[in-house]
Amino acid sequence: MDGTVLVADDDRTIRTVLTQALTRAGCKVHATSSLTTLMRWVSEGKGDVVISDVVMPDGNGLEMLPKIRMDRPDLPVIVISAQNTIMTAIQAAEAEAYDYLPKPFDLPDLMKRTAKALDNRNRTPRRDEPTIGADAPDELPLVGKTPAMQALYRLVAKVMNTDLPVLISGESGTGKSLIARAIHDFSDRRTLPFITVTGADLSDLEGPARVLARVKGGTLLIDEISDIPDEIQARIVRMMDIPGEHVPRFMATSQGDLAQAMEDGRVRQDLYYRLSGATITVPSLRERVEDIALLTEHFLARAEREGASKRWLSKDAAELFRAYSWPGNVRQLENAVRRLSLTSRTEEITRTEVEAVLGNQPETGPILRGGDSEKLGTSVARHLRRYFDLHGNMLPPPGLYTRILKEVEGPLIEIALEATGGNQAKCADLLGINRNTLRKKITDLDIRVTRRRKLM
Repeated sequence: MDGTVLVADDDRTIRTVLTQALTRAGCKVHATSSLTTLMRWVSEGKGDVVISDVVMPDGNGLEMLPKIRMDRPDLPVIVISAQNTIMTAIQAAEAEAYDYLPKPFDLPDLMKRTAKALDNRNRTPRRDEPTIGADAPDELPLVGKTPAMQALYRLVAKVMNTDLPVLISGESGTGKSLIARAIHDFSDRRTLPFITVTGADLSDLEGPARVLARVKGGTLLIDEISDIPDEIQARIVRMMDIPGEHVPRFMATSQGDLAQAMEDGRVRQDLYYRLSGATITVPSLRERVEDIALLTEHFLARAEREGASKRWLSKDAAELFRAYSWPGNVRQLENAVRRLSLTSRTEEITRTEVEAVLGNQPETGPILRGGDSEKLGTSVARHLRRYFDLHGNMLPPPGLYTRILKEVEGPLIEIALEATGGNQAKCADLLGINRNTLRKKITDLDIRVTRRRKLM
């Protein structure tokens, strides 16, 4: 990388880490804990890229973006923030930040984005996006700091002020309608109606006309598009093709893969291609287990604001929440937390109380998308590609082959030993390796062997 990077963060450790990493990559770095100093550097013409925190001792980094854009429209600003909500991502997009990353950020990922910003430093800034109105809600029930949710936030921020149709897919209870509502509420159509319809609303010949009259050029959300009969799908196609000044923005939700539904003949091809202008996939709770604690705190705080007593999960209860598969996703989590906030006998919610709400045996569903149908090789390849991607233009540290083999070999041997009750002879036979080889691997990988009842 070649260029000068201005870093503004009140955390000395973050300033040090970024300064060292950027300097090693070939950049000049000016770091400060003050927005005032940052703005002085910007006004003096210093810097090719800015990396700034949001909450600073002397102000808000997002509030400085309009002035930076006015004074230096070609200066990319990367916003980093510990406020892991969709609001921060949307506000960063509204303020025309070049990019946004949550804290704790992945350093290779930030380096990759900084390199891209330096390469594109002379891009033409956008000038056609309105700012959030004063009447916008100050909080949305969409929170999460995992990479999956942060990627979703950035995508929402990018599509909200376009007229592209949006297809939102995800399991029941993941918040598909919330995503649609957020896109509408922060778009330039936010003063117009937001209408949700099902196939039943369009079942008679006058249904489309009634719906268009209600939406009045706002946003029309079609719920579970793949469940709608073919004849009504054809009416939706004709609705989308009607010309005029008050054409609504079309969105649709689907629990399943709509592309697959089209191949199976359950969704019309012409409808699919009209709706898939922008596609947003909402991750299941199993795919973002690190957000469970954050969501639980959010719902407990909401219940307290609504009059319930202050509550928190015990360590064992929190572990059970994390282990549960949440087939009903965020909606099920919210309902469980609400019930516990009302029924818990003490301020600290116990594991026993959680078991009573969730059932005595927590389900441990698949963490990866695709569940049990995903082949091991596909899963490994996906994780390896992401590992390389996170290093950006840099290669991972040497010794990758040995590290990856240990990652796979360790769990395989541990599970095989557990399945054979700790019997090493049977475990070696199960794995198809020599018993002495197994013993050496147990030692090298520091695997603890205990004799117990066999699982098979």
